[in-house]
Amino acid sequence: MNPLKVALLGCGTVGGAVLRLVEEQAADLTARVGRPVEVVGVAVRRPDRHPEVPAHLLTTDAMGLVTRDDVDLVVEVIGGIEPARSLLLAAFEAGKSVVSANKALLAEDGVALHAAAAKAGVDLYYEASVAGAIPLLRPLRESLAGDQIRRVVGIVNGTTNYILSRMAETGAGFSEALAEATELGYAEADPTADVDGFDAAAKGAILASLAFHSAVTAADVHREGISSVTATDVARAAEIGCTVKLLAICERVPGEEGDSVAVRVHPAMIPTSHPLAAVGGAFNAVFVEAEAAGQLMFYGQGAGGEPTASAVLGDLVAVARNRVAGAAGAGPSAYADLPARPIAETPTRYHVSLDVADVPGVLATVATEFARHEVSIATVRQDGHGDAATLVIVTHSAPDAALSATIAALREVPAVRGVTSVLRVEGLS
Repeated sequence: MNPLKVALLGCGTVGGAVLRLVEEQAADLTARVGRPVEVVGVAVRRPDRHPEVPAHLLTTDAMGLVTRDDVDLVVEVIGGIEPARSLLLAAFEAGKSVVSANKALLAEDGVALHAAAAKAGVDLYYEASVAGAIPLLRPLRESLAGDQIRRVVGIVNGTTNYILSRMAETGAGFSEALAEATELGYAEADPTADVDGFDAAAKGAILASLAFHSAVTAADVHREGISSVTATDVARAAEIGCTVKLLAICERVPGEEGDSVAVRVHPAMIPTSHPLAAVGGAFNAVFVEAEAAGQLMFYGQGAGGEPTASAVLGDLVAVARNRVAGAAGAGPSAYADLPARPIAETPTRYHVSLDVADVPGVLATVATEFARHEVSIATVRQDGHGDAATLVIVTHSAPDAALSATIAALREVPAVRGVTSVLRVEGLS
């Protein structure tokens, strides 16, 4: 049998694991696909840094590799926007199916990439782009295709989940927990993409696009990171039976003029009774709510070479089978074309901490500002210390714009010395 020939773009942690697993599982892959699968080229920037790869496979000419006549499938694990986008478009034009783990590119330009793949009659699969080894995208795209999904809520970044878990377990501050994560290899030398929420926002866009059959990009996602979360925030969350997690929340929101899609990434207090609260360390989990299926949860390792390579190989087998059958699989649909709902209109509960002067009438003054902006207060706790006090307020659900206006007004109140913390509270019911 003639082998299906694969071009591998990138040979870092994930690419190296893909190459090794293709070699180790050659017999099983042949049985599963119906033809042998063979990597015929590996594109890298610096071949001298990959002594473990046979020299005849290495090339710096990625464009030449993806357009080779004998290449059937392309696996892209280099990440970033360019040159990945140009390489994928060239692969489609040359009639090659693509497996990608590139969340940033798919979140920014997924619509154009899918259109190019459909025009060429080839596949674009990307299970590894969101949650590592966790089978998630195909269930959303295929298994739940006959249902209407209401909400997708996930812990989709292992670095931030490890940091917040350690803060809850040890009482450490953000900087200390980040340093530990870096030392153990859970955080990159530059952790910006993780701790500032960019990674989770890209994944949220991909999830929302599939779940709600609409074109959602990273620009449609409201994003906040975890660098401002303090040990005090985590401790106060515990006091009300909650823990703090960085969540990607994708919701289909009904409205008078039709449904819309709200997608946001931010730290939030969630009840310790919710299954997502128990997801610790660098693990990921995604909670799906659908009309007929009810509540579903997907849990597992969301990053790392071998877990991510497992998802890549799953996609590789799928597109290889389609290639053998002479067909392409069904791509995602965007028929619903729901508009993105701005964060200003999205209602949430809030946990607000204020440093105030310990003087008569300060609580009434603060409560007046909340009432003036139509933000209803659920609970208030006041702790005094010397001539100052701390007010901890939990609100009922209110639009983000109303809460933001309230906070801006409170900063101008003479008796309010500082707004020390504002965190959303998600019931996840």
